[in-house]
Amino acid sequence: MVVIESNAPLQAAEQIEGIRENKTFAKQLSEIADLLQEQHANEFRVRAYHAAAETVANLHCPVRDILERDGINGLVNLPTIGHSIAGLLQSAIQVGRIPLLDRLRGQSNAEHFFATLPGLGPELSHRIYDHLHIETLSELLIAAKDGRLEHVPGIGRKRREAIQASLTHRGVTQPPDSVSSPESQVTVDELLHIDCEYRKRVSEGTLTQIHPAGQKGSPSSAIPVWHTEQEGRHYTAMYSNTARAQQQHATHDWVIVFRDDASAHGRWTIITARFGELSGFRIVLGREQDCVAYYRQHNAYHQPKAGQTRYPELPTQWEEDAGRTGIHG
Repeated sequence: MVVIESNAPLQAAEQIEGIRENKTFAKQLSEIADLLQEQHANEFRVRAYHAAAETVANLHCPVRDILERDGINGLVNLPTIGHSIAGLLQSAIQVGRIPLLDRLRGQSNAEHFFATLPGLGPELSHRIYDHLHIETLSELLIAAKDGRLEHVPGIGRKRREAIQASLTHRGVTQPPDSVSSPESQVTVDELLHIDCEYRKRVSEGTLTQIHPAGQKGSPSSAIPVWHTEQEGRHYTAMYSNTARAQQQHATHDWVIVFRDDASAHGRWTIITARFGELSGFRIVLGREQDCVAYYRQHNAYHQPKAGQTRYPELPTQWEEDAGRTGIHG
């Protein structure tokens, strides 16, 4: 039963629509729980998403209103809604997608993450995703504020400032510290351990496989997925199926590790470096110096050969106009 708090017809209609939207969000969270169960994830993780779905389905206030009024902390304060699930709901509201659900379905939809912002078309959205490994508007705001966004080819100072202004105008806020910087909480040792275990299990053929939509009849399209827990931190590891990985013929080399639990969420890409000082080693993109320290500690580090460039598997230059629709950088 829906309780309508307003007597004004327009406001009442908006509240009814918001409650219906809550039901949609609840179904998406339930689907995440079901997919996690099918893929043999930790039962605690499965129950957490089912509980969150029940909370959202029974709310008398639209989730959208809570986010607009109290920010992401308002969502975190709801029963059974932790930081990670609050971030998923925020993404569903502000971007129209839940990246975790896309991943568990075997889909790659990076072109949609930021394409709703003025000046950020599908190409530039993909580029931000590939270079910074972020997929929510809150994370994009942080990247704009700390300057990392200017490291993405095609985004200069003016474009970064325009993106930041657009996000602020939309009411996008920076999440709590525990969510905004998962990299500071997860060591390279842990990420490389997950990568090693995942690839070992792939070779043994023991993992559940998911098929991207429209490719279920193609064995080559199957993506092995592994859900694991490391000292209370919940991770999902799978081979990358992005357009960039396909272009680089790296769909069986690039491993994407995602974290989603009550404390934080994050995303990391792990690849085999082909050139440079870490040639032949598995590296966490964006954490190269940490990887150098890791391999030095394990006496595996070697110096680069003369004339080699650093990580040529990463694009160093893009067409400035690619993806531009209105913001000039």
